[in-house]
Amino acid sequence: MADNKNNVKLIAQNKKARHEYFILETYECGIELFGTEVKSIREGKVNIKEAYANIKGGEVWLHAMNISPFEKGNIFNRDPLRDKRLLMHKREILKLSQSLKEQGLSLVPLKVYLKNSLVKVELALVKGKKLYDKREDIARRDARRSIDRAIKNAQR
Repeated sequence: MADNKNNVKLIAQNKKARHEYFILETYECGIELFGTEVKSIREGKVNIKEAYANIKGGEVWLHAMNISPFEKGNIFNRDPLRDKRLLMHKREILKLSQSLKEQGLSLVPLKVYLKNSLVKVELALVKGKKLYDKREDIARRDARRSIDRAIKNAQR
């Protein structure tokens, strides 16, 4: 029974965000969806590569998250690119809004996943990387790969 408590199934991931931004903080939040959208997400038909979030009227809204229409949803399907409200505690929203007032910070979704049959979004407070930061990360990754390769060959 304890195994079912933390049942997490990854649906979509934004790998590009980790390359483009420094991740300062992450938040787990719920998302307000309609029935056919949930069914489509369960099938894995969601894209968060271009998605971003902002705060309007004390609520967090997710923009440009594409949930493909459910095939059997006919008239119940919603606009795939409609703005979706994220569900967070008021104190977290206030903390985020204060952080967003700083220069160069934004909100980007990192993952969409199912947790105990609920759709959750991992939202990150990020700061954009400069070109030289990206090059530095690539060089670090290449060095790590060559070290791993050398260790693997040495074990043989």
